[in-house]
Amino acid sequence: MPVRKIPKNYRNVTGIAAHAKADGPAAYESTLERDFITLLEFSPEVEAFEVQPVRLEWCDAAGSLRRYTPDTLVRFGRSSAGATPWLCEVKYRVDLAKDWHELRPKFKAAVHFARCQGWRFKIITEQEVRTPKLENVRFLLRYRNTIPDADLMQVVDDGLLEMRETTPAGLMQAIHRDEWNQARLIPVLWYMVATFQVGIDLEQPLNMNSPIWWKP
Repeated sequence: MPVRKIPKNYRNVTGIAAHAKADGPAAYESTLERDFITLLEFSPEVEAFEVQPVRLEWCDAAGSLRRYTPDTLVRFGRSSAGATPWLCEVKYRVDLAKDWHELRPKFKAAVHFARCQGWRFKIITEQEVRTPKLENVRFLLRYRNTIPDADLMQVVDDGLLEMRETTPAGLMQAIHRDEWNQARLIPVLWYMVATFQVGIDLEQPLNMNSPIWWKP
């Protein structure tokens, strides 16, 4: 559970997001933090994450006690290549540059603490978060919680199995000629993409002409 409650902030966007993988409330203090936990929720490698997970204490050069609470602890599934948990700080690059003198000792304490726990400390910026993948994830998450009819999923899977590689537009046209039936199947396809049953490159902007492929 979070060790620190995120206060309301009238200069930044704060809030609590509903996420199935969150251990405790998924609170955020900026839109960058919100977007980062959106990516965590979608990722098949991430098993769970916790916001404001631990409070670190250390003494500065003057002997004064200092405290620091990293933003997020990310835990991965056993099958993931990155099984070592991440202790993360989410910051805009401009803030890192501006406040580096103040942040550096906090981060050194976090690196030491994470190593003692068998974790890795990582600094996450908009360079890792604000990518085409984020827009794709936002789009696909709308479809993930509505399970389509199994027969319709079989139709999509059979069509893609026959073609092996195509595009969403090409698959719809191959399965049905009329637009009404295509419209019924498009949400089914996006659900199957969102649940990793259909292959697609999520690092590229997603549209009806994106390459897709059959997954066994």
